[in-house]
Amino acid sequence: MNGIDEIDSKILQMLEQDSRTSFREMSRALNLSEAGIRKRVIALQNNKVIKKFTIEIDPSKIGINSMSLVGLDVEPQKLLGAVQILCNFPEVKSLSTSAGDHMIMMEIWTKDGRELTKFISDKIGSLEGVKRICPAIILETFKG
Repeated sequence: MNGIDEIDSKILQMLEQDSRTSFREMSRALNLSEAGIRKRVIALQNNKVIKKFTIEIDPSKIGINSMSLVGLDVEPQKLLGAVQILCNFPEVKSLSTSAGDHMIMMEIWTKDGRELTKFISDKIGSLEGVKRICPAIILETFKG
């Protein structure tokens, strides 16, 4: 798939707003058949435009009171190994490699500051090749 057209773009916008939007709702809004919408969504999935359907969680409702962005620097030859290990921790909600101030940027969710400290010390700090860990506590999120 070399790109998406205007209809695909509208389908994606609707699904971004609510991934549970039915094919019927989309077909009515876009004046297309349900079968046509279904084919387009399947094509978007097959072409990896849509990677997965997911939900957005309010962390405070599930006991998460500490969210932080953590920049991490590692020895260059240890970068990919560290990324693979970090991706397996459920506390790591997102992880990216970066060409900015840090080699790895992560969003980490924990119950509280003490749990964050323990996670940084025990799990991140014990990784081979870690040179620097720079956590920043998120005070409030305005757009997720």
